[in-house]
Amino acid sequence: MTAGGIVLCGGESTRMGTSKALLPFGPETMLQRVVRLLGHVVGPVVVVAAVNQELPDLPAEVLVTRDERQGRGPLEGFRSGLKALPAHIEAAYVTSCDVPLLVPGFVTQMLDLAVGYEVAVMEIDGFTHPLSAVYRRSTLPCVEQLLARDRLRPVFLFEAVRTRRVKPSEMTRDPELRTLRNLNTRADYERALAEEAAKLRSTTISNRTI
Repeated sequence: MTAGGIVLCGGESTRMGTSKALLPFGPETMLQRVVRLLGHVVGPVVVVAAVNQELPDLPAEVLVTRDERQGRGPLEGFRSGLKALPAHIEAAYVTSCDVPLLVPGFVTQMLDLAVGYEVAVMEIDGFTHPLSAVYRRSTLPCVEQLLARDRLRPVFLFEAVRTRRVKPSEMTRDPELRTLRNLNTRADYERALAEEAAKLRSTTISNRTI
């Protein structure tokens, strides 16, 4: 299955109070980091932004598109992203831009679990994570039908197509589910920065010891 990536970054970021796409995370912005990590395992990567949204510099191979209509939620982003992918791409891993702890292995395992399905989405205690999921290009007509009927919740798509609901116990390549940790508030952001800094220090010490 040939797979690309879609990163949605057009949300209003009301709880964070500033554009998440432009927030620094180490030497990169959060959007740059998510695009880079995702690009390790799928390609091309499409960034879906709001109309007139400011974006950081991105690699030349990254495709940028805009929502056709604003304020319509993730399904609008799915439509724009799937339409922007080259014709030979069969499926896409879709993520938001506020998951800087994304583990590339999570993406590859979700793609493996999507074989035989139109969607593969993580589900925890009955709650699905539509922005950490795989969508086949074949879902596009259904996405457009739902948008036309103002049925904007991703769960309506899951109910309409063959969907694999992945359980946490199945995710062996990111058992801590770091990929699902989207940063909604300043406290979330500062906690993730501190954890990443501690991880880098630990790695540096280990390398020096070796």
